[in-house]
Parts: sequence; structure tokens; C-alpha cells
Amino acid sequence: MTETTDKKPTPRVRNAPTVLIAGAGPTGLTLACELARSGVSFRLIEAAPGPRPGSRGKGVQPRTLEVFDDLGIVDRVIANGRMAMPIRSTAPDGQVTRTGAETSRNRPDIPYPASLITPEWRTEEALRLRLAELGGAVEFGTALSGFEQSDEGVTAVVVKGGEAETVTARRLVGCDGGHSIVRKRAGIGFAGETREEVRMIVADVEVDGLDRDAWHMWRHEEGLVSLCPLPSTGLFQYQAVLAPGQDPELGRANLQAILDRRSGRTGIRLHGPEWSSLWRANVRLADRYREGRVFLAGDAAHIHSPAGGQGMNTGIQDAHNLGWKLAAVAKGASPALLDTYEAERRPVAAGVLALSNARLAQAIEQKAFPARRDANTTQLNVGYRGSTLAHDDRDETAPLRAGDRAPDATGLMTVEGERRLFDLTRGGRFTLLAFGDAPALAAPPLGLRTLRVVGRPAGPGDVADTGGHLAGAYGATGRTLVLIRPDGHVALISDAGDASAVSRHLAAIG
Repeated sequence: MTETTDKKPTPRVRNAPTVLIAGAGPTGLTLACELARSGVSFRLIEAAPGPRPGSRGKGVQPRTLEVFDDLGIVDRVIANGRMAMPIRSTAPDGQVTRTGAETSRNRPDIPYPASLITPEWRTEEALRLRLAELGGAVEFGTALSGFEQSDEGVTAVVVKGGEAETVTARRLVGCDGGHSIVRKRAGIGFAGETREEVRMIVADVEVDGLDRDAWHMWRHEEGLVSLCPLPSTGLFQYQAVLAPGQDPELGRANLQAILDRRSGRTGIRLHGPEWSSLWRANVRLADRYREGRVFLAGDAAHIHSPAGGQGMNTGIQDAHNLGWKLAAVAKGASPALLDTYEAERRPVAAGVLALSNARLAQAIEQKAFPARRDANTTQLNVGYRGSTLAHDDRDETAPLRAGDRAPDATGLMTVEGERRLFDLTRGGRFTLLAFGDAPALAAPPLGLRTLRVVGRPAGPGDVADTGGHLAGAYGATGRTLVLIRPDGHVALISDAGDASAVSRHLAAIG
């Protein structure tokens, strides 16, 4: 006779990673790449059975392209996208306006002058390929069901194929989207509003009868409809703002009917859709980004409207900020470093929410997506002035201060040939720029990269500022020291050449 019990099967236990990442969208993938290249163990789990389809967040901003440059995937991403896509907007009276995307061309401090259009699944594909090159992988079909934390770490239960497994990790990061299980189980509030009356159909469709040389928009009294060609595919992204009472059906017939009414054209035929979604205005910001050893990033921490192309980019930059800090603490840096993540990133998300909300309101009122792109939308002005990690001896009028994005510079001559600054700083390390007669550090820490700006390069680490672009971008004197963080922001500037200040800064981090 076989004895039966009501006991649940005991979850199996595997070796403990340093970081458990829940969610393998762009945010989770970026974080995994950051940890992998730093040699920090992690597990990246994703509840979905495989990569997610759909164009979704199709705009990659210049600042995010700089993050991808640092990770070594920017060429791959750009190859599957289109930079500075023009917009062709048709008014209700039939008048057509063609707007060229604003760019920052011929700026030696900005390597990527405009936003890139590429389907989000392409961005995720590039990140997964990079992760594989770094020895990592996504565990698809693996869901987080719960966790507990202590002073020593986090104990989580994950489920794959019906089998439960216990995972212990030093820290858990929730990159699991707007409905984040991590956020809910951590008891973190998600303040904001859901506006059911503000909706938008988003779909990927094949289109006959329309050229692919621009993003096509039609303004109509009942709302906006647009078709944006998706580079490296044969598809367009379809977007239609819905007023209250309008049909939200996602089938081809309704999409076609909306397009016919609003465009006034009968020769454009839709096929599909291959993917579709009904977006509702659910705009929220987490009360905090951390609960003990549990962190939030990306949509788990902030949900934005699609207007302005900010949400995915903000999440990727969350991961870029958090990744180097987690890696540093794993290697012995002060755990207090992790307190700066929320302090630096939550205000950024709050600002992005305000911007995207304003742009959504403008799109609804004017029946047109705002075409203008500036430093706010490109995210090149995102910075952390006032952070505990930002120190300088400059006054308030200085254009560049500690905490700002570290600008690029062209025309740098090294013993190996001409380079731009970002070629020399990528890789997730601290970099010290020492201009002219700036003193050397008495005991530079292991892993610090030093670039000495000299008249003629004689050895490794020497750079000649042949065009003066480096000194101009950094406002350097003959003794300036600039410490650049692993995430491409300025940590410290000393025009007085205070090497001891640099040493104290690095020692405080640990």
C-alpha cells in the first residue's frame, strides 16, 4: 500500500548567483550584459516561452546608442535601423508637411546625431547576441513565483515546466514590466493613474500602396493615424489614437477602416496584423526603487506613454546605471554605493513621465505626434548633478559639471592611430583624463584607466588633442583632472589638478 500526503514537492536548489534578474526585455538584457562583462555571476529568467514579437518601443535615442556603443553592439543595432527618419504629416485639408528629423551632425562631442528607428525585437536580438558572446543566456519559460529576503540575500522560487526551484542570490532585480511580480511582492507602491478613455492601437502590418521613405501621419478630427516603416523588415508600425466610444477591435478590418477614414485614401491596403496591442494610458512611478536587497528597473519602476519614445530608453539607462554599481559592490565596494541608484534614476523617470505625458496630451489635442526632438527627448542632457557621486571645484556657471554626461571628442591621436574619446573609454571602467601638467595619482587603484593629454603621444595611455575638441568639450585648463564613471557620466572634475580629491573619491566608493 502506497502512503500519500498533501505535501508539495520540495523545490530543487542550484548554485547561488550573485544577482537574479527577473525579466529579459531590453532592461534585463542590458543589466545582464553589464554583469557578464564584469565577471559577476547572474541568472536572467523570463516567464515568456521565447523572445517577444512586435515593434513596441521602436525609437532608440542618441544617449541609448552611446550605451550600446559602450556595450559593443551599436553597429549591430544601427545596421537594422534608420537614423533621422523624416515625418510626412497630412492635415485634414490635405496639406502635406515633410519634417526632417533634427540632428546634431558635425558635433565632435555627439557621435550619434539623431534617434534611430528599429523594432524593439531587433534591439533585444542584438542584446541577446552580445550576452551570448559574453557567456550568458536567457532562461525562457522560467517564472518567478515568490521570494523572501534576509540580511544575507534573497531566496526566490522560480518555476519552469511545472517544476519549482529555489534560487538564492545576493540581490534580486525586477525588470519584469508594468505588472511586475517583484514590485508587488516587495510591497512597493506604484503611484499614478489609469485613463481608460485614452487608448491607442499599435500593430505591425504589411502595407501595399505606400512608400517607405518616411513616417506617414494623417491628422483627422476623430484622431491621428500613422504608419512608420520598420527598417530591416517588410512591415510598418500602425498607430491609431482612439477617442472614447471608438472601436478598439484589433483585427485587420477595423485597422483598415480607421486608416481609410482618417487618411482619405483608398489605395493603401493593410495585411495582417502580425502583432497588435491596445495601449491604455497607465502612467505610473514606483514609490521607491529598492526594498532591501530587491531593486526595480525599467517598466517595473516607471510606465510612460509611447509619445516621445522615452520608456524603453529610460529602462536601458536604468540598467546601465545599476549594473556597474552592482558589479562594484560584488567586488568589494561599499554597499552604500547602491543607495545612489534610486537617488540618481528616480528623478530622471519623473522628468520623463512629465515629458511623455505632455507630448501625449499634445498628440491628442493637435492630432499629431510632436516631431521636434531636443536634448530632452534625445536624453543627452540626463545627468546627476547634486549626486553624492558628483564632485568638482567649478562654479555654477560652468557648462560641464560633475554628474553630467561625459561628452565625446574626435581627433585624438594615440600611438595606435587616431581615435575618438568613446573608443578609449568603453568597457565599463573608470577613466581618468589628465590634461597637461595635472599630477599623477600617488597610488592609482587597480582597474583605473588613465588617459594623459600630451602634445605628442609616446606610449600607451597618451593622447594628443589634435583638434582641441577634448579640451573644448571638458573646458580643461593646463592642470584639469576629469574622472569618468563606468556608465559615461562625469564623477569628478578638478581644474586645480587635485589628485588627492580623485583618490578620495575612488576610495569612498571602495
